[in-house]
Amino acid sequence: MKRHWYVLILLVMASVFNTCLASCDNSSNTVTPMNGKAAVYPKASTDQLKKSLTAEQFKVTQQCGTEPPFNNAYWNNHAPGIYVDVVSGEALFSSQHKFDSGSGWPSFTRPLEADHITKKPDASHGVQRTEVRSRHADSHLGHLFEDGPGETGQRFCINSAALRFIPAQQLWSEGYGRYVPQFEAAGVKTDAPEQETTLLAGGCFWGMQDILRKIPGVISTQVGYTGGHLKNPRYEDTHDSKSGHAESVEVLFNPRKLSYEELLQGWFFRMHDPTTKDRQGNDRGSQYRSAIFFTTSVQQQVAERVKKAVDASGSWKAPLVTEIVKAGTFYRAEDHHQDYLLKNPGGYTCHYLR
Repeated sequence: MKRHWYVLILLVMASVFNTCLASCDNSSNTVTPMNGKAAVYPKASTDQLKKSLTAEQFKVTQQCGTEPPFNNAYWNNHAPGIYVDVVSGEALFSSQHKFDSGSGWPSFTRPLEADHITKKPDASHGVQRTEVRSRHADSHLGHLFEDGPGETGQRFCINSAALRFIPAQQLWSEGYGRYVPQFEAAGVKTDAPEQETTLLAGGCFWGMQDILRKIPGVISTQVGYTGGHLKNPRYEDTHDSKSGHAESVEVLFNPRKLSYEELLQGWFFRMHDPTTKDRQGNDRGSQYRSAIFFTTSVQQQVAERVKKAVDASGSWKAPLVTEIVKAGTFYRAEDHHQDYLLKNPGGYTCHYLR
């Protein structure tokens, strides 16, 4: 009789688990892995640009002008860092691909983000050329020629007036932490700290932690409760949304190896369904809401940009409902909840990478 009941319990548990997977694996929300490169950058109105840009910057970016060679800001700049659109801030080029072409303008063998560049035929001066523009702001940047060095054989000849330079020593603090790991790997020191903390919520914290703790660059994780009104909550207090807290994971990571942007875009928004309000699979209640609890203003800036990017990518067929709020007190959950799936392989989870 005991064996009969034991088998029956196992069958019920298996049924619940499979139901959860079926609920999570909604075919309408099946997505392909995100490339982690997309971003959404706003462009100001023409009137605003006339006030914020210099006359030369406006002429170059908005009227397809050309600045004089050898008499511009970056033609001879050899400092490590990235170059972004002066209008929108979208990342365009890197010092790692810059070379001295002798032309008197900044020249690059390739863009830093191919998705942030568009090309179009240009016969405006009686010669067939390829114009280069930024994708989001549609700024005129310069031209592309097929006389560059190395394997690409290309020369992106760009106006300094279309660019803003972000030194490697300011990448993290200016919200461009995505590029910190590649500069650090090349031996270039940045302003990124060795450790950074964030709080993430997206359903049952068991499944979230099991994925997060395995990500290269993550130092440690612990599960707990945050975002509510009750002090020192217990697990029982989170049921039925009583405490207002969300089941969450505190993530300590090394931004010199794993950027916050990649953590969110490459992992967080793929390990749960960010389109279902107060729900993940069969788990219902505000304790299972999708939320990013930022700990710095830079994290807030990056989180909002990533959310827009994921929303605009079409990877999810419904609008994202993920909350982005300032982190409050994090209350560590009971010991038996920590690394639950590590202690109980095959235990309940509704999380997987889409």
